[in-house]
Amino acid sequence: MSFPLSPVIAQATPQQGGGMSMIIMMVVLFGLMYFMMIRPQMKRQKEHRALIAALAKGDEVVTNGGLAGRVEEVGDTFVTVEIAPNVKVKLQKGAVQQVLPKGSLKSA
Repeated sequence: MSFPLSPVIAQATPQQGGGMSMIIMMVVLFGLMYFMMIRPQMKRQKEHRALIAALAKGDEVVTNGGLAGRVEEVGDTFVTVEIAPNVKVKLQKGAVQQVLPKGSLKSA
């Protein structure tokens, strides 16, 4: 007696050699994820740490919040930024997003 579903059941059973190809596919996907996501993020973090370490008095900076000003004092973890004449704000060094070219604030 023949069952009409037997070809369907035979196709649904896993093949014997599929384990190795699955491992190779996972390694390739992890490699792609590393080069497309993890490595660029690590590069940006390294550049930001270098930017923070190079801060000096007189640098013109923009913070994560959008404040632009001139660095007045640099401490170990904090930086004092003058955002207007006689208006100084104390920020964490990590809040500095970008260092502007000299003279950028005078033209604004």
